[in-house]
Amino acid sequence: MNRLPDDGENAQSSSRGSCPSLQDVHSINPAQLMARIESYEGREKKGISDVRRTFCLFVTFDLLFVTLLWIIELNVNGGIETTLEKEVLQYDYHSSYFDIFLLAVFRFNVLILAYAMCRLRHWWAIAFTTAVTSAFLLAKVILSKLFSQGAFGYVLPIISFILAWIETWFLDFKVLPQEAEEENRLLLVQDASERAALLQPGLLSDGQFYSPPESAAGSDEESEEKQDSEKPIV
Repeated sequence: MNRLPDDGENAQSSSRGSCPSLQDVHSINPAQLMARIESYEGREKKGISDVRRTFCLFVTFDLLFVTLLWIIELNVNGGIETTLEKEVLQYDYHSSYFDIFLLAVFRFNVLILAYAMCRLRHWWAIAFTTAVTSAFLLAKVILSKLFSQGAFGYVLPIISFILAWIETWFLDFKVLPQEAEEENRLLLVQDASERAALLQPGLLSDGQFYSPPESAAGSDEESEEKQDSEKPIV
């Protein structure tokens, strides 16, 4: 019968432990607070967070991977020079893969400019690139004749579509929430340090418990009086 209250107390204690409150932050000594503030400020000085850097690397991987697949497709279909002239100089929307490569270049330029150089903290840029990519690929799959050109007619559009949506998911569910959480944590620690500095009792001044040293003259007089009192009376 006693297990139910114990389980309830354990659940409450675990839930409280998993969500740090302002009181928990106040319980940290000022040295730890300053160390945490310096660590967060050091991250801010980097200019770009680790999770955002990972996102930029994935965007670069998107461009390189699509480029690699396009080069393989050029080499398979009769040689790079011949096929490149056919797909670029004699571009045909219904049979060329050059526009899918340009779509990857478009995503790379917009996302790197927005989230690496301008360091945006909003999803509108990734929403724009994903919407353009999805609409273009759907129209190309419906209207073109890529499926009659072998496996690359399936691979390039599907890979481009999947990579664009993975970038959207990673930014919306990893990059932006984690950066917002780190910023809120920094504000919480700074607020706690300011309150701790105000609420912490000040160190006692030296004058409160200062006892002046006895003068040398007074000590000499007391020693002489003791010696006189100890002398026997004749």
